[in-house]
Amino acid sequence: MTSSATSLVLLVATRKGAWLFHGGPQRDAWAVDGPHFLGHTISHMRLDPRDGRTLLAAAKTGHLGPTVFRSTDLGKTWKEASRPPAFDKPSNNLPARAVDHTFWLTPGHASERDTWYAGTSPQGLFRSEDGGDSWAPLPAVNDDPQFREWMGTVQDGTPDGPKLHSIIVDPRDPQHLLFGMSGGGVHESRDGGRSWATLIEGMQVVEGFDAANVTFHDPHCVRICPANPDRLYQQNHCGIYRLDRPGTAWQRIGRHMPAEVGDIGFPMVVHPRDPDTAWVFPMDGTDVWPRTSPAGRPAAYVTRDGGESWQRLDQGLPQQQAWWTVKRQAMTADALPAPALYLGTTSGELWIGHDGGSRWANIASHLPEIYAVEVAELA
Repeated sequence: MTSSATSLVLLVATRKGAWLFHGGPQRDAWAVDGPHFLGHTISHMRLDPRDGRTLLAAAKTGHLGPTVFRSTDLGKTWKEASRPPAFDKPSNNLPARAVDHTFWLTPGHASERDTWYAGTSPQGLFRSEDGGDSWAPLPAVNDDPQFREWMGTVQDGTPDGPKLHSIIVDPRDPQHLLFGMSGGGVHESRDGGRSWATLIEGMQVVEGFDAANVTFHDPHCVRICPANPDRLYQQNHCGIYRLDRPGTAWQRIGRHMPAEVGDIGFPMVVHPRDPDTAWVFPMDGTDVWPRTSPAGRPAAYVTRDGGESWQRLDQGLPQQQAWWTVKRQAMTADALPAPALYLGTTSGELWIGHDGGSRWANIASHLPEIYAVEVAELA
């Protein structure tokens, strides 16, 4: 994305459909387009940055089941994928599985124009080479006995099902891929997905479990720094982490968060040009795991020094009795000269944080529960 864009579009995926919000570079007024797919669960929606007009939407529909919809005209018309992500008949005497829903969508490398990746629940990794119309499973993940052990069962993991997420394509190398599994750790490929290595060194797990067992690792969101792809950030079930390559050990930078807030949350957002700047949105991580804003007072937190210190950003947000949180895909930032943050809440509110989250304003209320928010620039 570039700073010469004439307009922005926010892609809002919810429990009951999808919405597009169009705004200018001043980001002070938004025109709503939607709902699309009203009543269907939309887990994620992405705009292809390689052509600036193709949209993919990951949907779970009552009559069609889990599928992917594709639009080549910015949502005016949609067509279902001819072959959505689906598991093959398993090899290696592994139990058969069925895709419950596609959870995550990632466009491929800039040099691979029609390539996309998808992560599913239960955990599976899929690739499309025709712009999202047909999808093929990656057997090195989906049918590998060791990966299947790390994935656990459909009864394990997060309350709404185990999932493969945070699919990352290194902007320098289309063969360099990463993803996270909840649960099942962070994994990296240097050969386009044919083989994988784990990246869990330095990460903690819930007390009482063995950190050496990949099964017990629960990354919530993993991000690569656009300005320095050798740096990764992670919001984990057990804290906020940073990894600087060629190192292999994650550092828990969340220990510098205020003790009364903690460093547990779902989303992680990285500044488009400054690798030392990143944002999180904490949730209550006490023993009962309410998964709401701590003390009912929601706020983003920003670090501008790689995690050495954190600043609370709550101007304009509710100051009390706001018992919502922000899911792992529901917070993002644009790439304009002074980036704005965008987030969607579990209570159906869409917010913008001007000047990097310094001033929050409400864009929309009373939407269904928001699962994902993405922003894209339109020329």
